[in-house]
Amino acid sequence: MASDTHGAEEAGGLVFHPMDQFIVKPLFGGDAIHWYTPTNVTLWMVLAVVAIIGLLVLGTRRRAIVPSRSQSIGELAYGFIYKMVEDVAGKDAVKFFPYIMTLFMFIVTANFLGLLPMSFTTTSHFAVTVVLALLVFLTVTIVGFVKNGVGFLGLFWVSSAPLALRPILAVIELISYFVRPVSHSIRLAGNVMAGHAVIKVFAGFAAIAVVSPVSVVAITAMYGLEVLVAFIQAYVFTILTCVYLKDALHPSH
Repeated sequence: MASDTHGAEEAGGLVFHPMDQFIVKPLFGGDAIHWYTPTNVTLWMVLAVVAIIGLLVLGTRRRAIVPSRSQSIGELAYGFIYKMVEDVAGKDAVKFFPYIMTLFMFIVTANFLGLLPMSFTTTSHFAVTVVLALLVFLTVTIVGFVKNGVGFLGLFWVSSAPLALRPILAVIELISYFVRPVSHSIRLAGNVMAGHAVIKVFAGFAAIAVVSPVSVVAITAMYGLEVLVAFIQAYVFTILTCVYLKDALHPSH
């Protein structure tokens, strides 16, 4: 009886798999995936880079006093990230602006491209977000030691706390420091993946005539929310990078 019900569900189109959209597949067929195999992840990362070049390089090539739409977007993104770096990390962090700008543009572009029908969201994969987070972690750590030497360890020594508590707080600070790339990467991938999965679930119920109107409304609402999440998650990742950079440049509590 259970098998008959299961078969009926499959025949009626009620069986769907929300996580299928995150499967990594080779572009040119086959099942084996090696580090050099072009995949759908590779394709959409390349498309994100091409879109960024088109917006910030080609779109602003003919700069004018009255800017075009692409020039306006490029200038808004530039000013927004520049002010973020200056306000959060300080004026001495402006030299890292190109790196932080690149991070923001890649993440926000990949997030928005992932909202297109039949696309692939690269930032929903931990393999991508972990690499981005580890690059930030290594950059911040290296900058901290290069600029401050051993004084960078002052980041873990809470001098304002009572002396008896300082060793305990130092251990806590050290653990939280090494947890940063984990939380940094999971926050981005988890939020993007969850939103796309929920949209796929609602889309699966759209085939049922009774709940179809409700599903369409839910999909529309979730899609609007995902547009907002696409920007917010890029903003959060970037501003946390600025906070970590501030710690590296000014490690003393």
